Amino acid sequence: MGLVLMLTASAQTRQGGITPQMLRDIEQQQTTSAADRALRNAIAANSIDNLAQNHLNAGEIDTHFSIETKSQSITDQKSSGRCWMFSGLNVLRADFAKRTDSLSVEFSQDYLFFWDQLEKSNLFLQGIIDTAKKPIDDQRVQFFFKNPLNDGGTFCGVADLTAKYGLVPKAVMPETFSSDNTSRMSRLIDTKLREFGLQLRDMVAQGKKVADIEKAKTQMLATVYHMLVLTLGEPPTKFTYAFRDKKGKPLEAKEYTPQSFCQEVVGQPLNGTFIMVMNDPRRPYYKTFEVEYDRHTYDGHNWKYLNLPMEDIEQMAIASLKDGCKLYSSYDVAKFLDRKRGLCDLQNFDYESLFGTTFGMTKAQRISTFDSGSTHAMTLTAVDLDAEGKPVKWKVENSWGAANGQQGCIIMTAEWFREYMFRLVVPNKYVPENILKLSEQQPIMVMPEDPLFVADE
Repeated sequence: MGLVLMLTASAQTRQGGITPQMLRDIEQQQTTSAADRALRNAIAANSIDNLAQNHLNAGEIDTHFSIETKSQSITDQKSSGRCWMFSGLNVLRADFAKRTDSLSVEFSQDYLFFWDQLEKSNLFLQGIIDTAKKPIDDQRVQFFFKNPLNDGGTFCGVADLTAKYGLVPKAVMPETFSSDNTSRMSRLIDTKLREFGLQLRDMVAQGKKVADIEKAKTQMLATVYHMLVLTLGEPPTKFTYAFRDKKGKPLEAKEYTPQSFCQEVVGQPLNGTFIMVMNDPRRPYYKTFEVEYDRHTYDGHNWKYLNLPMEDIEQMAIASLKDGCKLYSSYDVAKFLDRKRGLCDLQNFDYESLFGTTFGMTKAQRISTFDSGSTHAMTLTAVDLDAEGKPVKWKVENSWGAANGQQGCIIMTAEWFREYMFRLVVPNKYVPENILKLSEQQPIMVMPEDPLFVADE
């Protein structure tokens, strides 16, 4: 083996490229048994997941949960990255039903998405103005131009947007093709925003007055507003709506504005009523971290998290669920997910046996190398505890439609949850006093390029 390694090392080019000698060394280490040939044929003609699926783990799924919140209708974000909004609004409507003895309502995701896209456009344009004197290849300038607009986010977006624009029922502003399928609309607005960004940089470079730059930005936002109206519809300023009780019977209709409707269904503004926690084993626990410029509105709140061990996060989640409170949560949901069965389990697939190698990175290593991170928000609804009160499995309401997984839900084993759960939003009343106090400490600022702080989609 030592001779092979020495030959391989000496056979490299000075620049580290693959030489014919290196290639021969690599080829000589390949096996050509009948089993290998069979594997090649099988993988060439089949899905890797189908071949790696662990048959010993394919039995009936235990769907019993010792603690479970009341079920509600399952939503569908279609081909969009609005999971953060669907999960956040699912929490709000569940809270409303709990508070009013099952009055039902589904909020308009299209309405809040309209304002989210307009506000993010302003965040981009103002960010370009703020950094206009930096070179265009500056890291922060590149951050803005790389992704002027996106449809991802976190729960703080729900908090800031509802405080500013209120809510409307889905019946008042239903989904459109472009809200269900956001990519084309977003790409067109992205292109226009980049063009506007260059114009604003030129105005700053030419020494234009602040008032002239603000006027130009307002005109640019008017163009974006028009594009949003054409694709998403025009947001209502007044509407009439009647809630329905748990039997489906409509109550007396009333006239609302989005703000008065939000006041009735949500009550006080959300900001200040919750904390966001994360599990990031790369960083010290019990410290607060804030992501600069990662927010939904320019005058809103940056994403801010208290980093906690999973044990603390689990205890707050259990306390909330015991009281019937659903929770916004986010995960790297694609890892070891059996979509058909709606099960996240580390034993679902045996990739190591299929490929004859190991995949041994820790959670911290996966985050550091961009191999894993928070990618998708879902609504935590249930936990199953063993005799000692420790979690055995969890359940979330997803936003991929009722036909997906377990009637629109996903079950997660406790082991999977600890490896691939990243964020949780907890109402203050379920947060221990010492942790609540820690969340108020001066945050450590981190860069928005950090692998864990991508938007939930």
